[in-house]
Amino acid sequence: MVATLSSVSLTQRTITASFSKAGVGLHSGVQTHVTVKPAAAGAGRKFQRVDLPDQPVIAATLASVNPTQLSTELVEVDATVRTVEHLLAALVGMGVDDALIEIDGPEVPLLDGSAKEWVEAIATVGITSSSSEAESPQPYLQLSAPLTLQVGDAFVTAVPSENLRFSYGIDFPQPAIGNQWYSLDLTPESFAQEIAPARTFGFAAQIDQLKSMGLIQGGSLENALVCDGEGWVNPPLRFANEPARHKLLDLVGDLSLLGRLPRAHFLAYKASHTLHTQFARQLQAQLQAP
Repeated sequence: MVATLSSVSLTQRTITASFSKAGVGLHSGVQTHVTVKPAAAGAGRKFQRVDLPDQPVIAATLASVNPTQLSTELVEVDATVRTVEHLLAALVGMGVDDALIEIDGPEVPLLDGSAKEWVEAIATVGITSSSSEAESPQPYLQLSAPLTLQVGDAFVTAVPSENLRFSYGIDFPQPAIGNQWYSLDLTPESFAQEIAPARTFGFAAQIDQLKSMGLIQGGSLENALVCDGEGWVNPPLRFANEPARHKLLDLVGDLSLLGRLPRAHFLAYKASHTLHTQFARQLQAQLQAP
């Protein structure tokens, strides 16, 4: 057995009112508008492409994941939405279970490269119960045995824990980054203060190659940290270990595709969006096993 249902129960939560944001997508370079709306209990987190015929809905679940480079993309038939991880991390990190995310383009705006603006918007409108008094709270999942997925020296693992905890390690040859770790118990307060402000990062030497591949078309010094090896092109950093914290942010967003996170300590090292979601699929299979 890998997971059990704890006696502790959770009330489903949604945002109190709608909010909107607009900006450029990291990879597409396309300007999009997003409106996040309250949703009923059990609806989950879903995207709706309001610019397409019939306005298709794409569930933010593992079943919707479409393999891509340097971001997480969701697909439903011919409709896609890319770079969903920062917004989804903000929702799950702040405790939002149910939300409808209307978007008029193919990619979620990168904003400043972090989840800070999403978290501020969520905090401004507030969070409320999406369950009625007649509905029973959902039981909390408690991991009861470890699970690990490793590829080379990169891995993601989950071990039983009394608290929902995340740890992330990275190791880059560039002296400005090197080996970094960050760990914290995940609460709305810790997420907002310690993880949400951490920005995406990249390397000056790779920019031309990635652009030639059709990636990072919307990347700039205003929405991403750029490392030139010895230092940062656009300092200052918000945290000394901002890159490790941003990778932890990505992991939270990718694991949010599970729906509800089991109570566990999640650890990752040198992992990618692909490894995150592959691990999440294995964990989902274990959680659903009889």
